[in-house]
Amino acid sequence: MINGNLLHSGCWLFVLVASIATAQETQVTDAVPPALTEYMGREIAQTMHFAGAPWLTRESRQREEDCDTMVKQLQLKPGMTVCDMGCGNGFYTLRMADAVGENGTVLAVDIQPEMLRLMEARAAEQGLDNITSILGELHDPKLPAGKVDLILCVDVYHEFSHPEPMLAAMKNALTDDGAIVLVEFRAEDPNVPIKRLHKMSKQQINKEMNANQLFLRREFDGLPWQHMMFFGKKQIE
Repeated sequence: MINGNLLHSGCWLFVLVASIATAQETQVTDAVPPALTEYMGREIAQTMHFAGAPWLTRESRQREEDCDTMVKQLQLKPGMTVCDMGCGNGFYTLRMADAVGENGTVLAVDIQPEMLRLMEARAAEQGLDNITSILGELHDPKLPAGKVDLILCVDVYHEFSHPEPMLAAMKNALTDDGAIVLVEFRAEDPNVPIKRLHKMSKQQINKEMNANQLFLRREFDGLPWQHMMFFGKKQIE
């Protein structure tokens, strides 16, 4: 015979477990908003898979993008805390680490652990120990609040599936005078041999940044294929 009290208790236990599971599922759903496929009239591109990482370190990249000049334009100084957002296999992470020196820090953020492992292996080969790996989420880069002097996004912002929460988190991570730097292939130039989905125009970049209370501070137009635009939390008086 089944004890009636036990059966009654078992039913309540089942209800309690089911309620907890539902609450947890609701929390997860609330924590991660739905991914967007379009934003402010622009189709969002897919994130590069880690299997394509060798393209980031291709031999022709310096010639095509003038990477040395781009890094110089960042005006990095020893002791700075900077972020390589969507760091991939660390092509720019390692350069930034060298520029900020042993007293500086590079926060290397990527949503693919495989990319972070590739970056860490390359950093170890060069003996760099001022890099912190951060496994971000689609809507949250996991950056510390108010600590970052510069956030570099090279050909990555157009892949953000959650642009608004990402920009809000990046803005929150900046110091008062910190900057978010977008480097994006020029949509205005048909001679740039990149798929249209992976290009952005200045007009579109400014529209999206301004809508998220980020304001253009300066720009550099001397790269072969890309825009380079610096945004801060405050408008220039």
